Amino acid sequence: MNNVKREGERGYDSSSVMSRITYLQELALVKHNYTGVISYKDYKKILNVNVPLTDKYFLLKYHGYIKAGVDFEQVTAVPQNDTTILVTIPKPRILETVIDENSIEVYNESDNAFNPIRIADYNEALIREKQVMVDDALKQGILEESARQARIAIHSLLREMGYRDIRITEQLVLPQFR
Repeated sequence: MNNVKREGERGYDSSSVMSRITYLQELALVKHNYTGVISYKDYKKILNVNVPLTDKYFLLKYHGYIKAGVDFEQVTAVPQNDTTILVTIPKPRILETVIDENSIEVYNESDNAFNPIRIADYNEALIREKQVMVDDALKQGILEESARQARIAIHSLLREMGYRDIRITEQLVLPQFR
């Protein structure tokens, strides 16, 4: 399709459509807010047996969020004519998992001289909790909602550009065997 048209006609080709779609990158994200509690407990071990009086533990409360979305740079748009366009979007994915460090509240924390709490213990607990957050968000349908929001944003933009027959499909991703 040529971008030069007679007066009164739209002049969108795939590159002009894509430049407008790529501009949407951050607008189609879904944000899942999260509040959680982390309970951590560990012992010193000898021969895989917990040593008495060496327990260390803490209890934290935190706020965080997960963002999911579609990489709009991978969207393809192929105008068929002045009113019809075919759009393919990639599968949505988790883009960001954040625990707000300023929101962390410590409710209980051991002070054991034989087995003190280390920063590595907190880091390990936070890393595990981020995976719990992701798993929970996936169960609640964050990726499906992200794909739905991407479709709405693209459909709205293309409708504004004058397209009436907008066909949006999701890329098929084949599993890779190793």
